[in-house]
Amino acid sequence: MQTPNGILPVDKPAGWTSFDVLAKLRGALGTRKLGHSGTLDPMATGVLAVFIGKATAAADRQLNHDKTYEATIRLGLRTDTGDITGTALETAPVTVGESDLKAVLPQFTGELMQLPPMYSAVKINGQPLYKAARKGQTVERTPRPITVYSIEYLGSPAPGDYILRVSCSKGTYIRVLAEDIGTALGVPATLAALRRTQAGEFGIEQCHTLPEILAAAESGALESNGWMLPIETVFAPLPQLHVDNAVKKHLLNGCPTSHYPAEDGRYRVYGPDGAFLGLAAITGGVLNVEKLFCERD
Repeated sequence: MQTPNGILPVDKPAGWTSFDVLAKLRGALGTRKLGHSGTLDPMATGVLAVFIGKATAAADRQLNHDKTYEATIRLGLRTDTGDITGTALETAPVTVGESDLKAVLPQFTGELMQLPPMYSAVKINGQPLYKAARKGQTVERTPRPITVYSIEYLGSPAPGDYILRVSCSKGTYIRVLAEDIGTALGVPATLAALRRTQAGEFGIEQCHTLPEILAAAESGALESNGWMLPIETVFAPLPQLHVDNAVKKHLLNGCPTSHYPAEDGRYRVYGPDGAFLGLAAITGGVLNVEKLFCERD
């Protein structure tokens, strides 16, 4: 079976690590050349973009790293992990309600400083924090800048539980946001559920479940059913540049093209046949290749 090239947006199931998803897909797709962007905690569900074949080189070149989540905050409980999978550290009666929650939400939007949680993959002195946390250790951490673009209140599915839609920058920990909201309300809080509905250029409406993907792979329909998105999807914010055969040859050979009639900047480049070639940049009127994603002729 030929190795596929593209991006497969997966609706990650609860209870699976992001690595578990890759391990399962490696066997189904017949390739070890897989990667993903934007790790999700095991309890979380939703958008996990899996990069396959040549697309793996695009994972760390994404332009849009913003995320949107639907988070269920549970008031009256605080755990060691910041979510309900952890051990309870504190419980308290819930003395606040919907109106109180809505009143404090505005203070959690905009540019903020957030302390990474101990149960996270953030490395301090070369060691992931979660390894220290599992030993019962607490490591001194430095707050990091994040941006929360918006928080929308979606309702209360059960007493003490509240659902919020959060749009935020890369590196935002929703578990910490839940705890901080609880602190502002004067009650302990933890994350009861988390679903990512947008990750960069990928939305939940583009995702398919693992059983659906595995069945399609087994039937040989995965590459023909349109679920696998082209590599250039992650570069959608960049303007397109269509080049002729002479310029294409330059790009494939790594040669610059001088006096190129286009504005300086980064581009996603297409050949005369409309096929995506890769990324290039124009500086001072000179076109140079940045990264190719096509086969050399």
